[in-house]
Amino acid sequence: MDVSRREFIGMVSATAAAGLACGDNPGTEETVPVPPGDDPLNIRKDFPVVYNSVYLNSPYITPSPQPAVNAAKEFLDRKASDPVMLGDMLGVETATRQKFARLVGASEGEVGILSATSEGENIVTSSIGLKRGDNIVIDDLHYNTTYVLYNHLARELGIEVRTVKNEDGAALPEAFEKLVDGRTRLISIAWVSHQNGYCHDLKALADIAHARNAYLYADAIQGVGMLALDVKDTGVDFLTAGTYKWLLGGFGAAPFYVSESVMDRIQPDRIGWRNVVDEKADEIELHSDARKFGFATPAFGPLYQLSAGLDYLLNVGVENIERHAVGLAHSLHQGLMDQGFKLKTPAGNRSATLAFEHGADPEAAKKSLDDAKIKVSLREGGSQIRAGVALFNNKQDVEALLDITGTWG
Repeated sequence: MDVSRREFIGMVSATAAAGLACGDNPGTEETVPVPPGDDPLNIRKDFPVVYNSVYLNSPYITPSPQPAVNAAKEFLDRKASDPVMLGDMLGVETATRQKFARLVGASEGEVGILSATSEGENIVTSSIGLKRGDNIVIDDLHYNTTYVLYNHLARELGIEVRTVKNEDGAALPEAFEKLVDGRTRLISIAWVSHQNGYCHDLKALADIAHARNAYLYADAIQGVGMLALDVKDTGVDFLTAGTYKWLLGGFGAAPFYVSESVMDRIQPDRIGWRNVVDEKADEIELHSDARKFGFATPAFGPLYQLSAGLDYLLNVGVENIERHAVGLAHSLHQGLMDQGFKLKTPAGNRSATLAFEHGADPEAAKKSLDDAKIKVSLREGGSQIRAGVALFNNKQDVEALLDITGTWG
């Protein structure tokens, strides 16, 4: 009997659910059917989400692979039955910093652990000595926190916030250069925009900033884990990345990179037992490296999950993930162009995220996507769709979305 892709997804979802109900491990070959569709990276079996839907919503929340989920569960089981000793938990934190450093081409001492992406930008702006008359250059593709933060600093400190307006979904380095001058202290961007997936040229922006003795900060939550990155090659001074997206982790942990060349200028905004060399000493001496940003007990559960997620990424290889996911995103971009949609993301953009105006009734569009079990983000009042291709997606997932959008023309 022939079955449609939608029917097949329903069948395997039921099978997986039945296995879970019996207490079986969804990561074992005995209980989980062969993942539907092509599997170029040979990893789809590790992502339970592929049995339930066509998940193209990783820019919102990226599903974790089963090994990362297992690591989080094992930590919680230990918390209930035989709690892990503090020294062992701190060892996992150190290993996580080392793995993230390896992922982005940094040294261990340049990586600290914060709780969220926005925390890093707050630490940076509180450390660089902003004063009245200084300016910060951002763009209109940044994340919401940036606008809140810099509007606040403009009111409190009298700094000027200069905003690059995107053109056709791109904010080019030349547009930033026009706004940078001798009073610019910082260029702040989202490396990959959450709005449309636009990927900034970090090296070009770092060169522009450094030529005027300014710094470059990058919110990297939408890029690290999806795209290969060497922070030394780019020259970026600081970046932070929450881990519930492309780093395959959970909530509550965010690696914070500070270049060794500027480490002494960036100071923690809180003091506690973790970021001092000797908590019992009369004189407070902070760690000289990025450990100084971890002032208190971290969220160990998310760190166990993140550590396993980083292992997974390093094993698969981010270069392979980028080649696979960005290639599929380009195919999706072309398919939508061929169908006549207005893309909000430039063609050839180096990321696996894109956005487009669908032109259909928002409620009808949502229903057709829901009926087909296709997960994307409806944005701008439902008039736009943002989709993201992750390491576990395949060409059938892209075709499934194009099959739906093809009925809206």
